[in-house]
Amino acid sequence: MSIRGRKCRLFFYICFELRIVWISMAFFSSEYECKLDAKGRLVLPAKIKVLLPESNSKELMLRRGFEPCLVLYPMLEYKKIYNKIAGLNEFNEEFRMLQRNFFRGNAPVELDSMGRFLIPKPMIRYSQLEKEVIVVGMGNRVEIWNPLLYEEHLIKDQSEFSRLAQKYLDE
Repeated sequence: MSIRGRKCRLFFYICFELRIVWISMAFFSSEYECKLDAKGRLVLPAKIKVLLPESNSKELMLRRGFEPCLVLYPMLEYKKIYNKIAGLNEFNEEFRMLQRNFFRGNAPVELDSMGRFLIPKPMIRYSQLEKEVIVVGMGNRVEIWNPLLYEEHLIKDQSEFSRLAQKYLDE
């Protein structure tokens, strides 16, 4: 095979591999106004649902957020965090506290045929969800908020937002 043929094959292979990596990485963004039904089910917005990885798009992990919200992960993304937390040394008291508090706030959920999932009652209480909710794409995960609490956790001053962006993103 000629050098040009090898280069083309290598280029195709690299592009194919990058495409697989890109497809397997969810990138959620934007915010959506949604409603919980009377049973505590939430319909995922179509723009979120379409970004779920094909292999396990119905299986998701819901967990308590560090703020009073819920965090929804595709199983692939959750397993990355799970491996880090589960891999901590169980003989270290601080690690055990982290593991205990992390794992107690998790619940696997599954999308039904209508794209809904049931939020467990303790999680609804924790996040103070009512009928109206805000769903926010956060890159590799999705947050679910009570709209009033969500507003309290947003940056109100655009100059503060600019300062933080400069602090953490300026190279």
